[in-house]
Amino acid sequence: MSRSPSFSVKSELSPKLDPESLQQWIIAFCAIRFDLEQGQLVEECYPPGCLSQDEELEIAFSSFPDSVSQNQNRSSIHDCIFFFRFRRKLKPPTSSVSYSEITEVNKEFSPKSLDKKILSRRSLSSNTDNTSRYMYGYVFNRQRHDERLKRGGEQKSVVILSHSPYSSVFRPLLQIVGPLYFDMGKKALEHIAAYVSTWPAPKPGKLMDLPIGNATLKVNLPPAHSLPLESGAPFEESASSAAPFLPNNQSIPQGLFHDSDVFGSFRGLLLQLWMLWELLLIGEPILVIAPTPPQCCEAVASLVSLVAPLLCSVDFRPYFTIHDPEFSHLNSLQEGATFPPMVLGVTNLFFLKALRNIPHVVSVGSPAPNSSRFSFSSRSSTGRIPGRPQGFGLQQLSLKKLSPSSLLNAVKLRRDGPLCLMTEHKEAIWSTYSATTKPDTSILNRLIDAGMSPRVEESMSVVNNEILRRHFLELTTNFLAPFGPYFRTTTPSEGSSPYVDPPSLPPFSADEFLATLSARGPGKFLSKRMRANWLDLYRRFLKGLNFVPWFQRRRAVAEQEQYKLWRQARMKTDIRLLMTKMSELEIVDSFNAIERHILKETQLQQSGSAGEDSTAMFQKQRGDLQAVFNVLPKDTQQLLLSNPQTASHLHGSPDVTKLPGRPFIHVGVVSSTSPR
Repeated sequence: MSRSPSFSVKSELSPKLDPESLQQWIIAFCAIRFDLEQGQLVEECYPPGCLSQDEELEIAFSSFPDSVSQNQNRSSIHDCIFFFRFRRKLKPPTSSVSYSEITEVNKEFSPKSLDKKILSRRSLSSNTDNTSRYMYGYVFNRQRHDERLKRGGEQKSVVILSHSPYSSVFRPLLQIVGPLYFDMGKKALEHIAAYVSTWPAPKPGKLMDLPIGNATLKVNLPPAHSLPLESGAPFEESASSAAPFLPNNQSIPQGLFHDSDVFGSFRGLLLQLWMLWELLLIGEPILVIAPTPPQCCEAVASLVSLVAPLLCSVDFRPYFTIHDPEFSHLNSLQEGATFPPMVLGVTNLFFLKALRNIPHVVSVGSPAPNSSRFSFSSRSSTGRIPGRPQGFGLQQLSLKKLSPSSLLNAVKLRRDGPLCLMTEHKEAIWSTYSATTKPDTSILNRLIDAGMSPRVEESMSVVNNEILRRHFLELTTNFLAPFGPYFRTTTPSEGSSPYVDPPSLPPFSADEFLATLSARGPGKFLSKRMRANWLDLYRRFLKGLNFVPWFQRRRAVAEQEQYKLWRQARMKTDIRLLMTKMSELEIVDSFNAIERHILKETQLQQSGSAGEDSTAMFQKQRGDLQAVFNVLPKDTQQLLLSNPQTASHLHGSPDVTKLPGRPFIHVGVVSSTSPR
């Protein structure tokens, strides 16, 4: 991998670092050296003081390839890029919602119970640097071979740390900052951090132009509905492009890691993609093993991308090592104990023995060839891993699977189990899970065999990834479609009052949902692609880790959309015309309802959460309150004015309201001590 020749940094032109703006994207830059005597050492951390000692230690251990998994070669320089994810040891806010604590799905979901949760999540997203549950580390690792050095070489890594899974941003940024650091040292980190701090705030789901020196990164960010709430996505933005509706614009990313190389990662296991999709959908634990960190993290990212647009709540670790604090817990699980729902990407073969309880093992990739240098070009949407075997007889895929030799190999693999990887690496899956979804041969037949040309293979991988991603997006969206009625919003009917509370969204009961779905069927799209036991997949999904977080997030989005619709209706309603059809009791109720809306608007303004139209909305509702007040009997008016808060809402310019069939009343500013 080499830095773009057009990129340059001029010290005198570098902007000044804005730490607060930098935190919107990046927590810190680290430079880590592998010392033969002391182990991993953090040489630089910029800006300083952003990480605890425990975090620095964990980052250092995760920033180097496992020595066990590396092939010995004589190359002078070997660069690779990968990323990892680890849990931060932070105390969550007491008002936040812990999804892991929710296990019951047969209870009814009351939309009213989400109001406080929405507010707590808004608060959560505004304090991401203090409450983010996970940290992502994007690594540029360089191994330099030199006979003059101890053990014939050295290793260093440059790491970008962030609370956001923006691989489309940080991978190309690493292609700049990594080589630049080896040229300039710490100054490179300072310059790049200063440039990043000039970027605008992240806009999930949008195409952004991010300047770096004389270069510009054009990147698509994943949509807000696919991001964990603690990753920093504003909750308000998650209302757009949320499942279960198939998006019209397919160029917009619909989930995490939309640039991952699904085709390249699972090239030898394409027929198993539908089983892997189901395993991730229902939250089963999966161990992904590959020869190198780039290959295993690419495979994990590809797996997560398969379930878009579903919010993936399963804990995934693109590159997991024995030094991770959670390894000791996983290693201590007794025989037969249930393995927690996780997707672990590993390269160390020791995990095959240490984590024998994990029920699904996937082996991907191929050992890196002995070459003079790993060739990295500017990363496209393929994420292709150099050194992968060329050519793949895709049209003969079904024939190969049914050939006598392949059947014998499959039997042998099942008999030997994953431990056979200790002697020879193979692309294979070990699982007793029986998939409900049938492989779509029409999709497989559309994939293109790239042949032997690396340049052709690179471009063909782009096409193949688009075909696969589009198919699984459609598959997931159709799978989630039966939940649509529980997110259906309503608007005030013609002639009705928009000031009353909107009706609640339909309550959810898992038993009722399954009974209704069983009678109705899964729909035409899924019926052709699933076996007769398709309802079992929905049962597993309801019990899995992904359902409750996605349902509650989607439910809150629907409530927010309904709130906006009713708010807009209040903005457009002529209260005077509406009151001509009301009884006196209904008018009094309307007064109380309008005052509640004014109080809500005031609270939003005071908290800084109000929208651009808040002032106009406040004035409109204040005018409506005055109009309703003017037609109330005088004794009712005096009673209302005895409340100082109500009196302050009514204080303003005199207003005259005359309704047909009602007494004429003139009200300006009425003192609470005025005689009757």
